[in-house]
Amino acid sequence: MAAPEVNPASPPSEAARAILVGVDFSSRAAKQGFDETLDELALLAESAGDSPVARVVARRQAPDAALFVGSGKVDEIKLLVQAHGAHTVLFDQAISPAQQRNLERALGVPVADRTALILEIFARRAQSHEGKLQVELARLQYLATRLVRRWSHLERQSGGIGMRGGPGEAQIELDRRMIEDRIKQVKERLKRVQKQRNTQRRARGRSGVFRVSLVGYTNAGKSTLFNALTKARSYAADQLFATLDTTTRSMYLGEAGASVSLSDTVGFIRDLPHKLVEAFQATLQEAADADLLLHVVDAASPQLDEQMVEVQRVLHDIGAGDLPQLLVYNKLDSLDPDQRPRELVDQLLRGDGAAEPTPRVFVSALTGEGLAELRALIAEAMQGAQAAADAPDHEAQLSIHE
Repeated sequence: MAAPEVNPASPPSEAARAILVGVDFSSRAAKQGFDETLDELALLAESAGDSPVARVVARRQAPDAALFVGSGKVDEIKLLVQAHGAHTVLFDQAISPAQQRNLERALGVPVADRTALILEIFARRAQSHEGKLQVELARLQYLATRLVRRWSHLERQSGGIGMRGGPGEAQIELDRRMIEDRIKQVKERLKRVQKQRNTQRRARGRSGVFRVSLVGYTNAGKSTLFNALTKARSYAADQLFATLDTTTRSMYLGEAGASVSLSDTVGFIRDLPHKLVEAFQATLQEAADADLLLHVVDAASPQLDEQMVEVQRVLHDIGAGDLPQLLVYNKLDSLDPDQRPRELVDQLLRGDGAAEPTPRVFVSALTGEGLAELRALIAEAMQGAQAAADAPDHEAQLSIHE
């Protein structure tokens, strides 16, 4: 995210200095998901090109209708903005258009919330034609309620809304009707692209190839694991949302004497904007159509349990909650010796309503440890599915034995 135009003296290449703000609404039973350290928001900001310089945590019973955090906390944030020469203020929760406008007037710098930040990252990372259309649709739907300028780089971006130089420059004068017209155009283009994808997906389904999809929280190491299993060279990096576009490769399993189709999908995250999930429905459909999900978990993450719950929630949202899963605890190489498991393969009760324990395997996509065990479990799952399909008199249920 390029620096906004509040500091003309700043060089264009300088990262925007950002103040991070999170609000703990302790009156809510759903205190879950609140990150008091704001570490994830900091990672999001860095992924968008910002440089976090200060963090503020507020505690309230309910959001302030006008300023979200209240006038006293706004004064505190303004002092931090001035002290650090900050270019922007980023909120970890969603704020309303009115709250955003009021905060910008009070603080004198652009303000954005978590949703806008995620949309910005997605816009930077989308590579395929379909991915770019999906991101544009989600951003347009977000802009439709705001019509305020946030990032100066959007002024230089061609395409966008399809007007003069993109959404940044145009969104001030565009009215909601014009945005809605563009939304309709993008949806029509997406329908055509998704029709092609569905045709390809049906062709793979008719081929009888066992379909495996990697799912998991962003930065769990899915793309690195995908590369290790398929010997592919897909882009992988230690950052949030390193890849957005689904990649599918064939993976030969010597243990089963056959190949499976392995797909790497977009990572999930807490409070992933609903419109973004909606826009990426076609991409996420790869997971919903899979015969087996490899739920990749960052074994070294202190928020491991919360991240797993969030992934399960999104899987249920896209109709993939009941699909057979293998839990793949990745980044084994990052664990301290006393944290390492006694065995690489065991079973775990997920805690999301699943009646039976889910097979779990510990791996390191970097060193290769545990990959042989993972391949053996995938082969066993495929053979179990084939056996169930060959027994029409019995309930077709995939079972994976420890």
